[in-house]
Amino acid sequence: MSEMIISGGIELRGKVQTSGSKNAVLPILAASLLTTERIVIKRVPDLEDVRTMIEILNALEIETVFEDGVIEIKAHKSCKNVVPYHLIRKMRASFNILGPLSVMNDTAQVPLPGGCSIGPRPVDIHLMGLKKLGFDNHIEYGVVFTEKVGMVKEAVIDLPFPSVGATEQILSTAVKLEGTTTLLNNAAKEPEITQLVDFLIGMGAKIEGKGTSTLKITGVRELHGLEFEVIYDRMEAGTYLIAGLITGGEIEVEGYVEEDNIALTEVLTKLNAPFRVEKDRAFTYHSLTPMKGAFVKADVFPYFPTDMQPQMTTLLTLCQGQSVVQDVVFPERNSHAEELRRFGAGIFVRNQSIMINGVDELEGAPVMATDLRCAAALILAGLSANGDTLIQEVDHIFRGYDKITKKLRGLGAEVEIK
Repeated sequence: MSEMIISGGIELRGKVQTSGSKNAVLPILAASLLTTERIVIKRVPDLEDVRTMIEILNALEIETVFEDGVIEIKAHKSCKNVVPYHLIRKMRASFNILGPLSVMNDTAQVPLPGGCSIGPRPVDIHLMGLKKLGFDNHIEYGVVFTEKVGMVKEAVIDLPFPSVGATEQILSTAVKLEGTTTLLNNAAKEPEITQLVDFLIGMGAKIEGKGTSTLKITGVRELHGLEFEVIYDRMEAGTYLIAGLITGGEIEVEGYVEEDNIALTEVLTKLNAPFRVEKDRAFTYHSLTPMKGAFVKADVFPYFPTDMQPQMTTLLTLCQGQSVVQDVVFPERNSHAEELRRFGAGIFVRNQSIMINGVDELEGAPVMATDLRCAAALILAGLSANGDTLIQEVDHIFRGYDKITKKLRGLGAEVEIK
């Protein structure tokens, strides 16, 4: 695993371009199985998770080309129906290949995804949805086996909570079931879900209720190829915005889409953070007025995103007064809190809430990243802290932040990967 060394205390300045959304492109790549025609996807970030999904497509004997932010998935007659475990174990999002693979082949064998450091994310809702769509399924030795056992004319699927993964899985299966009408209730409404709906409709799918918690899907016989551009990554845009704020710098974040980042914008306004938002971009500026603490609750969209919770927690360590952070999506997502203590932050965890007493400054320290967003939080702390910071196992960051070292250096940061 790599290490990152940061010489902190530098005010970041300049312009940074947000890349395409990781959380949007992964389910789109899984859904690309639903046609044998050529697909071209643009504004694709060059990330380890994207490369893993491409490897999965290649393992299914689907030819792909990935160059300069564009993935071409070439036309093919068929694909295999078995996914190797060593690829599925790398990331949980790869499990969304199960539905499309099942509907294209009538059967599929996909290993259960690996564990997750931020808390349990069971797949039972995925399997419940597939069963209601007519796919029998069972688990043997850690592998999910599916088989189409008949046609369902009407399927009503009520999700117990608005699971993003289950919503993606069910959408990417139901659209290709000709003769089946599916009503999906309590669906997730994240921008990445809306993006998947747009992609599927572009392929010829019939979906009603885009952007709402109730989706009606009328299955069709065939879907076709298309060219499609991925939305900006709202988590990356938000992370760079916080980087400007936490270092007291003046930066411009291109690709900060206001309607996708409403909850973050509202929290930063509550903190009295020195920033402004214009069309598809955000700016930070230097201010002598200190930011103040707040209560932040991470929840499903349109509320504050759990994938920005660790980064916001880092910013709150330098806000005056007390702050409390709760994460109802992943209550155990708090490994970054203990590492932030090493910087001198006044932070502790109590009853799955992160309690923060703001300090004036942080001091560089050796720390260890446990997951993607934890790594982002520690990088933000290192950028702000006095002196040098050594982040061990920083490789997690390359799963979700395209060219992060180059982008940070472009803003004046002193960072080095060893």
